Amino acid sequence: MGILNVTPDSFSDGGQFIDVDAAVEHALAMARGGADIIDVGGESTRPGAESVSVDEELRRVVPVIERLAEAVDVLISIDTAKPAVARAALAAGAAIVNVITGLHGDEALARVAAEFGAALVVMHIKGTPRTMQQNPVYDDLLGEVIAYLRESIAIAERNGVPAERVIVDPGIGFGKTVRHNLELMARLRELEVLGRPILVGTSRKSTIGKITGKPADARQFGTAATVAICIANGAGIVRVHDVPEMADVVKMADAICRYREY
Repeated sequence: MGILNVTPDSFSDGGQFIDVDAAVEHALAMARGGADIIDVGGESTRPGAESVSVDEELRRVVPVIERLAEAVDVLISIDTAKPAVARAALAAGAAIVNVITGLHGDEALARVAAEFGAALVVMHIKGTPRTMQQNPVYDDLLGEVIAYLRESIAIAERNGVPAERVIVDPGIGFGKTVRHNLELMARLRELEVLGRPILVGTSRKSTIGKITGKPADARQFGTAATVAICIANGAGIVRVHDVPEMADVVKMADAICRYREY
């Protein structure tokens, strides 16, 4: 899954792709580089991020998705917590709704996905983007994440989205310390108890920076390590900025983990 942030304030690439033509060209490059999904987001979810209006988010994402739907064969995902944005994005050609609140914030997102027959990514978050990194504490990290995501699947189902169209995401960096993030990656396979594909987004995140000492734009090798480890531990989808480089990491990690097929 290639990340396309059409925002001025995302932590790693804010402002680079707010122009529609630049965004579309970057998405095309990611598709050529090996992306299977393009995830379009119009509101930053970095720690401390301020929310934007529905109208502003629509202005940012809908023209890009309309262009991409005509230009690429890969799936398009909309990264949003707003039902109105999800509806417009699906009408414009998206096929997946990527929900950072795991549907706990608004069940209407699931009803919109059901209406369009879309898939859902449900992510675990503790708090909100504005508050999530203010001393997050867990009594049982994996147990709490799994329980949250199990409820997310139940919310999807009772609103018309069958479980087989749900993907789970443990929310690396969303209300977690460095230690929490490392534990989630090391114990990722425990999420298989949910019976759904696992998506992980580690790309360029602050945990990598704190361990390597590198700024966001120099964390490719750190990201590559997390991608390989997460695939070995059960991830089926990895959400990344550097698609061509990570596509090679994915191919090699996948080949090693499934060597009997070769």
